[in-house]
Amino acid sequence: MTDRYQQFARSGFGRLVVRRLGLPNPTPLRRYRPGEPALEGPAVFGSADGGRLDAVPAILRSAGIEVLTEPAQDRHAALVFDATGIDDVARLREVYDFFHPLIRTVGPCGRVVVLGSTLDGLDPRAAVVQRALEGFTRSVGKELRRGATVQLVQVAPGAEAAVESTLRFLLSARSAYVDAQVIRVGTHSTSTAEPEDWERPLTGRVALVTGAARGIGAAIAEVLARDGAHVVALDIPAQGDELSAVANRISGTALQLDITSSDAPAQLVEHLVERHDGVDIVVHNAGITRDKTLGKMTDAAWDAVLSVNLASQLAANDALLEADALNAGGRIIGVSSIAGIAGNVGQTNYATSKAGVIGMVSTFAPVLAERGATINAVAPGFIETRMTAAVPLFVREAGRRMNSMSQGGQPMDVAETIAWLASPGSGAVNGNVVRVCGQSLLGA
Repeated sequence: MTDRYQQFARSGFGRLVVRRLGLPNPTPLRRYRPGEPALEGPAVFGSADGGRLDAVPAILRSAGIEVLTEPAQDRHAALVFDATGIDDVARLREVYDFFHPLIRTVGPCGRVVVLGSTLDGLDPRAAVVQRALEGFTRSVGKELRRGATVQLVQVAPGAEAAVESTLRFLLSARSAYVDAQVIRVGTHSTSTAEPEDWERPLTGRVALVTGAARGIGAAIAEVLARDGAHVVALDIPAQGDELSAVANRISGTALQLDITSSDAPAQLVEHLVERHDGVDIVVHNAGITRDKTLGKMTDAAWDAVLSVNLASQLAANDALLEADALNAGGRIIGVSSIAGIAGNVGQTNYATSKAGVIGMVSTFAPVLAERGATINAVAPGFIETRMTAAVPLFVREAGRRMNSMSQGGQPMDVAETIAWLASPGSGAVNGNVVRVCGQSLLGA
């Protein structure tokens, strides 16, 4: 879907109008293309005294990123600061001292990453100041311009060697629409493994994507296949032609199945076990909307949304785990929504289902960890799809502009985030809900 305002804002006359009236000025985002460097310039790395992540510069260099320990130019592609050693309020000044002289040197579509500690097990005073870093990064996200992003990565003690996949994602163009997020890298999973090829980390893996016939689901299937996975693309029989087109395009498999039917979980397990010897990645993308305010909502509208968006995911997970059809090092990834975090007028059924997906992640994270597997979710904001194209004009424009990027995201932005969570290198990322919303003003 074309964003005509963004096109206008980039024109000569439009730039003049936008500047004089103080209107939103969305920068075209740099998105991943195979073969391109992770960053278009050097990254500056700094560390507070006592930081635990001294291996980060070597990790960045292995990703092809030039690393500076002292700023050497007026423009930098990224700023990375290890704040894990900060354990007192007064020492938060070290964060200020690093970023204050450099923050205005972050170039277009640049990256800022603050590395902190998870809070569990910390001394109370240290936990307080580590939590303070969240306010710092969220505020920086609202100050950065020209498509730049900021993230806080909380690294548990003992997980220092498990941050590479996350850093590669956050510092690259793959994370174009992920902004001001807090990502926890823990030690409760044993399934982290460095891919043989970081460009195709999913080689040899089987991925199931539900709701794959179009939109975000089709983009997820395409990106996972690009990264090496064999994709089983699932959708309802009524979408059979579109589903087959997607599966053929990515050399995958099409599976026509109504996931809300009572025998769907058993059919799904049978297909995955008999045809593929199980599944490595499960992406619960299928979802519907039936919008009405609560007083006008029908019983059928409520039941349909909860059945597709939440109950079917729980039933499929139960069947896969009971049959041991999720392979070792497996990944389950749900698709939630910022509506499940902030709520939305006319979407009590949808927001309930998407909040339930977040609950599924937090509840099942320790269960999956015991199996050496993970479960996470993405929560998209306003994404340019056929569904959002049907939204009334002014509501659509509000969705596009009410975020730090002043624009809507693309289906590939959701897909790239899911591919990162699906990577064998992301085994220490478990129980996270990552918003793909350009730091929407809605919700947390």
